[in-house]
Amino acid sequence: MEATSTAQRPTLVYSEEMRTKPYFDLTAEMFRCVRDHDFATLAGICDDDHGIVDINVSGGSEVIRDRAGWERWFTGLFAQLKAMGASTWSEITRYEAVATVDMGYSVVDFDQVFIAEGKRLRFSVLATIIWKRSKVGWQEARYHSSLVKVVEE
Repeated sequence: MEATSTAQRPTLVYSEEMRTKPYFDLTAEMFRCVRDHDFATLAGICDDDHGIVDINVSGGSEVIRDRAGWERWFTGLFAQLKAMGASTWSEITRYEAVATVDMGYSVVDFDQVFIAEGKRLRFSVLATIIWKRSKVGWQEARYHSSLVKVVEE
């Protein structure tokens, strides 16, 4: 059983200005995939040619160098969150992006809310995402996140 039902998660509403910036919809969809542990959809959005740098459950950096490592990371993370009965979601607080014909990048400030075992934590994160145009459309080519602060609510 999930620690937090879907009804307890906020309905996220973003400004028109934010929603019309390049890659915003893909970024929001990636965050939804992580929230819902939707590995298949996430794997289709993310190519991550040279890996990612993500935040691990201890608050440190998780350096992943290749696709196999990326797959192990997310399947393991989703299993760990499920075993903990944890509920998570991301709230984008600032979003900027630049697009060219075949590549672009976005800078995303967001709060990752984590609820488990009676605790509610808010992780403020800053991420840079490199996007590339591929045969299947725009895909994440590189993701790098940094933990800015953690607040217990």
